[in-house]
Amino acid sequence: MTDAAAPRRLRVLAAMSGGVDSAVAAARAAEAGHDVTGVHLALSENPKSFRTGARGCCTIEDSHDARRAADVIGIPFYVWDLAERFREDVVEDFIAEYEAGRTPNPCLRCNEKIKFAALLDKALALGFDAVCTGHYAKVIVRDDGTRELHRATDMAKDQSYVLGVLDDRQLAHAMFPLGDTATTKAEIRAEAARRGLFVAKKPDSHDICFIADGDTQGFLAKRLGTAEGAIVDESGTKLGTHDGAYGFTIGQRKGLRIGTPAPDGRPRYVLDISPVNNTVTVGPVTSLDVTALTAIRPRWCGRPPESGPATYTAQLRAHGGETEVTAELADGGTELRVAFTEPVRGVAPGQAIVLYDGTRVVGSATIAGTTRRATAAEAPRQQAG
Repeated sequence: MTDAAAPRRLRVLAAMSGGVDSAVAAARAAEAGHDVTGVHLALSENPKSFRTGARGCCTIEDSHDARRAADVIGIPFYVWDLAERFREDVVEDFIAEYEAGRTPNPCLRCNEKIKFAALLDKALALGFDAVCTGHYAKVIVRDDGTRELHRATDMAKDQSYVLGVLDDRQLAHAMFPLGDTATTKAEIRAEAARRGLFVAKKPDSHDICFIADGDTQGFLAKRLGTAEGAIVDESGTKLGTHDGAYGFTIGQRKGLRIGTPAPDGRPRYVLDISPVNNTVTVGPVTSLDVTALTAIRPRWCGRPPESGPATYTAQLRAHGGETEVTAELADGGTELRVAFTEPVRGVAPGQAIVLYDGTRVVGSATIAGTTRRATAAEAPRQQAG
């Protein structure tokens, strides 16, 4: 196998967020001899807004930071307005998913719909060969010419999970210069400083870039309004009320505002969110144990898996660990059925499951439903059924 960065000189469009990772990635691409042009994506509903603390991105300050970095690197720089596309494909999708009782991942959606769809399509139309980003992941080209997406050399910084939505065509035009970096973030910042990049000491942005203050519940409340509903236990007994079921996620423990203590005195967690009757169900942590799931809209990073069940490892959240699974395609390849070797917790519809074969990303799918391990009280009824 060989690395995806071809020896020939490529025309590269470097997506520059205004942060340190994308600036160093653009600098490395230029240093490798490629013809690099920097572009900052104006994604904010109000691009003239200023950064709140250091949590957001896509503000006028970020575009200025990206421009200054491009000037230091010595590459052309442009700002492209994709705010409307971002609002439709990422922000509105995020709101709709929470309204439906699901837990979305906007970073995956942005990579799928914006950076490696809208941006990539425009780049190819303008004659560029590849889009370069500051993600920590690797594209490897096999001897037969097929491409594979792999975890970054440094697992502590690996971001392959949020790239699991990329297909073979997108991988063919993706460049991740930081993927082979076996260094700490401090060393990346030191490299930026050596290169004279002003962003060397700039704090990292928040995970959800369009919620600058980090208040997801407040963001949703402004758009969906308040709707009082019941918080109940597994038997249906009302324990309290809430202002909107969208403000909860599966596995949540804090902020439940339940005045009645559990019979066993132990904490309770969100087990289910029902937007139909605006009800949130809570219970003990053991009731979160998931043994299997079904997922829809599978996307394969390169070649699809062979037919029949196979063993993989799976990652269920951006900063989560791996767990062993058996997975198999069903319903004509439109559904993925996954069984866990050991039960896992905090699995919510709307999340992405990303499958791995060693360090290779096989693909991803969106979780549609889960099967939970029966509790002691439920087991006799299930056996009788």
